[in-house]
Amino acid sequence: MRQQGLVMVFALLVLLSITVLGVSAVTSSLSQSKMAVSMQQSGLAFDAAESAIAGVFFESEDEVLLSDATKTDPLSEARQGNIFDPVADTMSCFDEGQWTDRYMTEGGLAVGDRHVTDGTYQTAASSKSWSRTAFVREQACRGSSNVIGGSNINCHMFVIRGCGKVSGKSSVVANTLAASVFGPASQ
Repeated sequence: MRQQGLVMVFALLVLLSITVLGVSAVTSSLSQSKMAVSMQQSGLAFDAAESAIAGVFFESEDEVLLSDATKTDPLSEARQGNIFDPVADTMSCFDEGQWTDRYMTEGGLAVGDRHVTDGTYQTAASSKSWSRTAFVREQACRGSSNVIGGSNINCHMFVIRGCGKVSGKSSVVANTLAASVFGPASQ
């Protein structure tokens, strides 16, 4: 009799060990799944931020928009707006109206349009995509020939911040790009 009770206690201990291992495996699997979803959402937000930067360049190279005297592209608009001092100023994705704002929506980029209406970038991911553009300074162009870097042509320096956010995630992903454009010297 005593031996049967000992076998039963041993069997219960083995069963308890297997249960603990099973619960820890499920918990580990759930943690890995949450991390994978978080990484996927961060990737979607980064893609949205990159698209916002691409949208600024699309508008700035849009011949239809550039030839329309009633519309301005983001770089020309930023050139006429607030000057960004990298030492003293900060540029946040939440600086609404302080810099030149553009938005990417599900409608994509259309030739001849200024993309200034906020909207959803991707419905499936419920993401948003927007940019902030600011003029930094005018300077002599480096690395260009003397013909291009003459007295009447300068490089106009801009900073473009692309921002992306996925609904349900508290953070915003941002990417910043410095751009230089040949333009007439202001002096």
